[in-house]
Amino acid sequence: MPTARERVRAELTAEIAEAARRQLAEVGAAALSLRAVAREVGMASSAVYRYFPSRDDLLTRLIIDGYDALGEAAEAADDPAAPVQHRWSAVCTAVRAWARAHPHEYALLYGSPVPGYAAPRDTVRAASRVGVVLGGILGEAARAGLLHGDGGREPGLLGDAAVEVLGRDAPGIDDTVRVRALLAWSSLFGTISFELFGHLVGSVEDDDAYFARVVAELGALIGLDAT
Repeated sequence: MPTARERVRAELTAEIAEAARRQLAEVGAAALSLRAVAREVGMASSAVYRYFPSRDDLLTRLIIDGYDALGEAAEAADDPAAPVQHRWSAVCTAVRAWARAHPHEYALLYGSPVPGYAAPRDTVRAASRVGVVLGGILGEAARAGLLHGDGGREPGLLGDAAVEVLGRDAPGIDDTVRVRALLAWSSLFGTISFELFGHLVGSVEDDDAYFARVVAELGALIGLDAT
């Protein structure tokens, strides 16, 4: 059981992070200020520095929290008992819904890089959660005989992290399938970003219908259209 001191620290850390998320909505990540956050929570700047020694530490917390929240949404939407195409559609829809509900946090994760900030390795596990869900769907599709590649690897094309997440040992998943999956996933986030940042205005009449069509086309690209 955590001690009283540990509970208080966790509560204050969460309160500071929540105030920082509100700052994201008001000024954006590049202008995030520990001093401004300290004022909002009624703490001295020196006190906030005991919890987050720098702005970058606070940004890292916000990024990890964001990736974890998005990952939780994707995981909750995935029903292992459903056909793989339905699982793909449900997860994609959940990712979009989270992004629409949390546009400023989404922008922190997938928008313009914050000048002077480099995300540490601490963010990798959280950032991989949605990819792990996709990898699970690919694994089920492979076991169902829906995925067809050429059985080979292409040295220098994909990193170990992509191979690990996207079915390293699953039969039927090779680099051809992984490239299609990465293309589909990046296209999904590109479509969501276009919508959130206003780039579909004037080009798409019905955002919901367009997104549903994109998800179906990307599923077919991977090989999930035969269910």
